[in-house]
Amino acid sequence: MLPSSNWNSLPDEQQLALTREALRRAAETLAEHAELLAVEIEDGALCDRGGPDALRLFAAVVRATQQEHFATVGHA
Repeated sequence: MLPSSNWNSLPDEQQLALTREALRRAAETLAEHAELLAVEIEDGALCDRGGPDALRLFAAVVRATQQEHFATVGHA
């Protein structure tokens, strides 16, 4: 993690790129956790409260919305 003085010295464009990448990674982490929970429910490790399909839908929505709103850093 950058100290705030280093962050503030970065150009706005670089701050935006780093922020977008952090958001992309956070969205992917959420989606992966949702899928993992779905598998755990299917395997009987967690109680099913209407979950696996809903979690997979949630994962798909997270991925779809983050792809629509944030360009991948480093790709034109």
